[in-house]
Order: sequence, then C-alpha cells, then structure tokens
Amino acid sequence: MKKSKLFGGLVLSASLFLAACGNSGTTADSSAAESSAAAEATTVKIGLVSESAVEIWEAVAERLEDDNIDLEIVKFTDYNQPNIALDNGEIDLNAFQHVAFLENYNANNDADLTPIGFTFVSPLGIYSDKYEDYSEIQDGDTIAIPNDVTNGGRALLLLQAIDLITLDNATGTTPTVADIIENPKNLNIEELDAAQLPRSLQDAGAAVINTNFAVDAGLVPTEDALYLDTDNIQKVLDIYKNVVAARAEDVDNEVYKKVVAEYQTEETKALIAETTANTDIPAWD
Repeated sequence: MKKSKLFGGLVLSASLFLAACGNSGTTADSSAAESSAAAEATTVKIGLVSESAVEIWEAVAERLEDDNIDLEIVKFTDYNQPNIALDNGEIDLNAFQHVAFLENYNANNDADLTPIGFTFVSPLGIYSDKYEDYSEIQDGDTIAIPNDVTNGGRALLLLQAIDLITLDNATGTTPTVADIIENPKNLNIEELDAAQLPRSLQDAGAAVINTNFAVDAGLVPTEDALYLDTDNIQKVLDIYKNVVAARAEDVDNEVYKKVVAEYQTEETKALIAETTANTDIPAWD
C-alpha cells in the first residue's frame, strides 16, 4: 500500500509539473504572439512608372526592412494615374514626376499633393532613328513630343534651344504648340502620350523622350540622344527636379521621412548611375 501511495503521489506531482510547464509554455507563446504583433511592419505603398525606378526602389525597400517598413511598389504604365491614386488614398507616396508636373496637377485638380524630398534631375532628350545630328532634321519632318503640359512645354524649350523653333517669350516655362512664332523647317509637332514616344521613332523624324521611357526602350541617353537638355544644366530649372510626393497632411509623417532618407543615400546614387547609364543626376545634395 505504501508503494501504491508513493506511485500515486509521483503521478500527481508529475501531472502538476506538466500542467505548470504547459501553462508556462502557453504564457510564453502568448507573449511571443503579442511581441510579434507589436513588431509587425508598417506598410507604405509607393507609386512608380518606369522599370529603372522600380529597380532602384526595390533596393531601397530591402534596406527599409531593417527599419520594420514594408515598402510596397505599385507600378503604373503612364503619367496620368499615380497622382490620382495618391490623391484618392490608394497609395501613400509616389516618385515619378518633377515639381512642374506636380504643380500643374494640383492646379488642375484642386489637389494638395506635396513634395517631401528630391530624387534626381532627369534630362529630356531628342532621339532619331533617321538622323545622326539634329541639324539633319528635314523640312516638313514630324517631331513627336509629350502631350502633357509640363513635359510638352519642356520639349518645346528643348527644340528652341537647338534652334529648330522660336517661342513667344511671354509663355514662360510651359509653352504650348500655339506659342511657336517661328518654325523655319515647317516641322509638324505631334503630341503623344509620353510612354508611346519611343515607338514613334519608327515614323517620326525625331522624338523628344523622357529619360525613363527612353531607358525602358533600350536607349542610352548619353549615347543615343542627339541632344539632352541637361547638356546645359544651368538652363534646367529647379521645377524639373523630380520628387517624392505625399498628401499635404502627411508631410511630417516620420515613416515617410525614413523612406525618403533611405532613398537619398550613396547606394541610391550608384544605382541611379547604373540604371540610367550616368544620365540622371541626383538632386538631393
């Protein structure tokens, strides 16, 4: 009987011990779950347009993981959608446009999207499959340019810089085709969606193309462009610096500031040089 009582006591003690261990494990698991929940990454959605930009921001996203920030890249195919998506709250940031383009969007849409950091200056270039020099452009040739107000205006300023047209001085930084006062070669200026401009080279005498779309099409701006407006960087206005944009109420968001800070690094400078063949110029220094 003593033996049985001892055995029973040992079983009871073991049961209590296992129960205690079980309770301890449950408490530990609960604490771990709470800790994991507390450490859940903050998701930030950023809208981009070009493949080269995606490559650069993917590297930024990897580095931001150390700050517990999950940077989710949302790719758009044209310049029309990223600001609408940001304005509507579908994304948190975008990085595809210069100041002039952003200001034009705000003015025409009663919006208050705001720059929170500079990225780079991207040159605008004139390209041709037919000519080796812009001086070879012929009378009556078609020149394709972007159809949005700011990039179209910048394209016209480029054409003026190489003496193909003359613009009315009163038009400022956003001239339109209607502001051409001299066109000695009777050029046909065709306005197209910026993303379609590389394809227009098959038919047009030349096309003025944004660097991101030129690079995506396999062109090397510093080698293939007949002229880049950054060849005379002093004439490229600050309004053509590209930015990271947010909604006005988010300009002081600390997480978004970390995103910008992680972009504005030496690693990003190296990637900009690599992905754009030393064409784009970092603009945050």
